[in-house]
Order: sequence, then structure tokens, then C-alpha cells
Amino acid sequence: MTGSQKSLGEEELRVIASQLSRKPRGVLSVERRCRFGYPQVIKVYPLLRDGAGRACPFPTLFWLTCPTLIERLSRLEHQGYIKELERKLAEDGRLREEYYQNHRDYIAERWAALTPEDRALAAEKGLDKALRGRGIGGLADWDKVKCLHLHYAHHLARGNAIGRWVEDRFSLKECGPERIICGEF
Repeated sequence: MTGSQKSLGEEELRVIASQLSRKPRGVLSVERRCRFGYPQVIKVYPLLRDGAGRACPFPTLFWLTCPTLIERLSRLEHQGYIKELERKLAEDGRLREEYYQNHRDYIAERWAALTPEDRALAAEKGLDKALRGRGIGGLADWDKVKCLHLHYAHHLARGNAIGRWVEDRFSLKECGPERIICGEF
């Protein structure tokens, strides 16, 4: 990653680490905040370095950090809504084309987020195929839905057909003022 993580304050990175229960890597920005000002979605640099300094593609550009939304989306996944969405994509050509366009837009933004040096490195190492060919969250098969979290994060940051479907159907809520989870970190 280029030094962009430094633009976020230490306190903000601490909150994100508490939200995720781990230290975040490659954070470029907070793309969306809840009504209480806490991060909900972060944008992550698409080419991370491992402990040995080797580059590895990180195809999930937008990461959901809100513990409340993460829990609610996990419940929906457990209830089988990913399979329902995949059936809906197979049946609804308009939804499917919008979803494919979401993948294309995501790929373009992910590639554009790389520095020119990292684009060249990705091409040299053959990593560009993953970053330029795989869709949201690294999906190779665009008729599948990998997980609701990454689609909802993309939806909150840029708009996404799957995230909109979830939002319209389930009206996901943030924390209420009686208990602001991120304020407890």
C-alpha cells in the first residue's frame, strides 16, 4: 500500500480494528459512516504486501465494518438468502445485467485505485488477471453471490443491485441511540 493509511487518524484505525476484531490492512478511506459518525464501510487497497513483502491481490475493495450490519447480514446468509438471490439473478434479466454492470464498475475502480507502479507489478506477476477479470470480492462466476456483506458494503459506498435488493426487502437498521456499539470500543 502507498502511505494513504496514514491519512486516517490513529483513533479511527483503532475503532475499525475493534469493529473487525483485527488490525485492518491497506485502508485507503472511510467510504461511509453511520449516523453517529463511526465507519460503516472502508475502502481497501487492492494489492497488499505479505510479511515477506510479496504482493498479493486483494479483490475486496469495499469492506463492511459496522458490527450491527455484519451481524444482521450474517443472519440473512444463514437463512439461505444467497441461494434465493442466485435464483433471482437467473430469472430476472434486468437484475442480472445491472449486477454484471456492478461487477464491471467495481473492477474498473479497483484497477484505478492502484498506483501506476503497482499496476505494472501486478501485470509483471500475472496478478492483473485476478484484479481485472474477477468481479466484486474476486468472484469469477458473476451468476453467483459470494456473500451479502461485500455486496452491501459496495451498495453503501457506490450502489449495488444485490445490496439494494437486501435493503429494500429487509430494511437493515443501524444501532439505536440507546446502545451505540462502536461508542463502547
